[in-house]
Amino acid sequence: MTTDRLADLAALFETHPSTRGCWCQAFSVTRKVYHAGWSDGGNRARLEKLAETADPPVGLLAYREGEPVAWCSLGPRSRYPAAIGPRSRILKNRDASEDAEVWLLPCFFVRVGCRRAGITYDLLRAAVELARGYGAPAIEGWPRAGDDRRQSDLYLGREKLFAECGFRCVDRPSPHRAVMRLDLTRS
Repeated sequence: MTTDRLADLAALFETHPSTRGCWCQAFSVTRKVYHAGWSDGGNRARLEKLAETADPPVGLLAYREGEPVAWCSLGPRSRYPAAIGPRSRILKNRDASEDAEVWLLPCFFVRVGCRRAGITYDLLRAAVELARGYGAPAIEGWPRAGDDRRQSDLYLGREKLFAECGFRCVDRPSPHRAVMRLDLTRS
């Protein structure tokens, strides 16, 4: 996503209360900064500033009939210090020497009314191709384990989604979370 798409991203994020304040900053800053940014616009400002200079891009937007309908955040793990920091439990078993090169896809958002149409699969496949194009050796996600669709953290994706797109489980930091990885150097 480039800065010329920020208005489209804002239009998409305005469709749901959870994205209006988050702006995909939950894994990029400390909890204190994140929570303050939720109400004072700091999260949006941080993402917009990052979008101005980010290479690779901060995420991907999906469109249907010219309207933005879905988003995924992505980039090298090092872009997400809260996800890889010493307090992080989900990625604690990762090889930290890979943080600058291995990509992380921490979240998805699909507009209500557009869900269950395969858009998340399309975003994940596009993210894989983008990571491959930037020479990433691998891309990871940390989806919800199992098939329970009622969970509030499905913005992380579902294990089934990643598995069906060729990812393999490399860690289970909890019964409800899987770390899924796709090696990009083999295909």
